[in-house]
Amino acid sequence: MLASPAVTGYRRIFLGAGALLLAVLAFAAAGCGSTKESSSGSTSTAASSCSNKDDLNLVNLDQLTIGTDNPAFPPWFGGTPHKPWQVSDPNSGQGYESAVAYAVAKQLGFDKSQVKWTHVPFANSYAPGPKPFDFDINQISFTPARAKVVDFSDSYYDVNQSVVVNKGTPIASVTSVAGLKPYDLGAQLGTTSYQFIKDTIKPTKQPSVFPSNTGAVQALKNKQIDGLVVDLPTAFYVTAVQVPNGKVLGQFPAEPGGEHFGMVFEKGNSLRACVNQALAKLRSNGTLKQLQQQWLAKATGAPILK
Repeated sequence: MLASPAVTGYRRIFLGAGALLLAVLAFAAAGCGSTKESSSGSTSTAASSCSNKDDLNLVNLDQLTIGTDNPAFPPWFGGTPHKPWQVSDPNSGQGYESAVAYAVAKQLGFDKSQVKWTHVPFANSYAPGPKPFDFDINQISFTPARAKVVDFSDSYYDVNQSVVVNKGTPIASVTSVAGLKPYDLGAQLGTTSYQFIKDTIKPTKQPSVFPSNTGAVQALKNKQIDGLVVDLPTAFYVTAVQVPNGKVLGQFPAEPGGEHFGMVFEKGNSLRACVNQALAKLRSNGTLKQLQQQWLAKATGAPILK
């Protein structure tokens, strides 16, 4: 049963105070605390209460509420869509982000029936204010600006940007970043792909921006833009399904400690520390690597543009 706003607010205050008390007692007993730097740039103490889901700071009692955008696209999500979901269904557990979310949920003590997915438009996920989710997973790159108003988990995927073009067009023969400068490039509004165009490619023409990735893909298909900048796994889906005459022109070199995807939390939510614990376990036992191989394996082999 869903908790009322009043109950939820009370529970957050109560649990927040409980978590603080546990942290103080642990510090007094051990004489020191272990900290870990998170993607948001702040430190957090791993809480022993992470092993008990009843102690977690949740939007709804006994339920892990996860946000993502709709449509939910492969290879990040998969499965036959059921209303209200389009293209794919996050409930399926198929696709990299859905699989990672359920793996994290299991580490937190939730079975599949206790996970609820909710539609959250991409730009709303990292906007300031209260959140209708416990965390959002939707190819959201960590940036210092976003981290001022929301919290990010540690990385669950390190990102390579790439560019998709139509075969047989002049841009399709480009082999370098400099060669992209004269062309019309586009990306979804608010994404790091758009910022990558502005800061790294620096084209001579103002890049086109679209409210959704669907609109950006359609613009490429209609040849309203010459190239579409997206993360590499998405690029392979675009060329395989959405733009039949498309090709991945190339990928851009990844930088150590560079762009990465993180799960997004309401600012100050103590759940982040527990999710980071879960991700560390999934990384150390090879689960994240296995899931990347299972769902993102096709996103390899694109030439590197320098």
